[in-house]
Amino acid sequence: MIVQRLALFDLDDTLVNLDEAFREWAAEFAEGYGLGREAVDWLIALDQAGYPHREVFFGKVREHFALAESIEELWGRYRRRMPYLVRCQPEVMDGLARLRAAGWRVAIVTNGTADNQLGKIQRTGLAEAVDAYALSGLEGIRKPDAGLFEIAARRCGTALAGGGWTVGDHLVADIGGGRAASLRTVWIDRGTWPDQEREADHVVTDVLQAMEILHGER
Repeated sequence: MIVQRLALFDLDDTLVNLDEAFREWAAEFAEGYGLGREAVDWLIALDQAGYPHREVFFGKVREHFALAESIEELWGRYRRRMPYLVRCQPEVMDGLARLRAAGWRVAIVTNGTADNQLGKIQRTGLAEAVDAYALSGLEGIRKPDAGLFEIAARRCGTALAGGGWTVGDHLVADIGGGRAASLRTVWIDRGTWPDQEREADHVVTDVLQAMEILHGER
């Protein structure tokens, strides 16, 4: 069966290095409150402990450092700042351009709040580097629900029925969601899912390797 040239990419820790941006934010946060280096390590450890939902994360931050600001204020400042800290490597931008030049339709499919994720996409230049994007915070639907992938495909002028690929670092949201959407999958293994069942079609360590796999498809 011929699979259409549709490539749907996750955003955080796939097209952009969120971990690197988070470390920069943690250093700024600790310096702003005069908390010292130990606070930076604590924030990074908390993030890596599996608190991706920032309301929960900032609830713990507020309690630990006895901060006067509300959780909503802390989380809001974080969302406003992160788009200025994330970066998309030139090699990744070039890779997206190569895919589109080769006839691929390319979109971003990401979970997260609208202001934070849209800010990242716009400030990194990714908004112009892809054909479309679908953000859970705007659409009211989250990966792994196949509906978010369908929205992205439709905005690319295609449909999931024609097949395609999804690339991401999250085994449930990206790989599980992609499989539920009848897409072929490339998982970016960053070492954060030890001893987990790996049902992706391909496993790589960065998005550039994933792009080369797509280029090899006929």
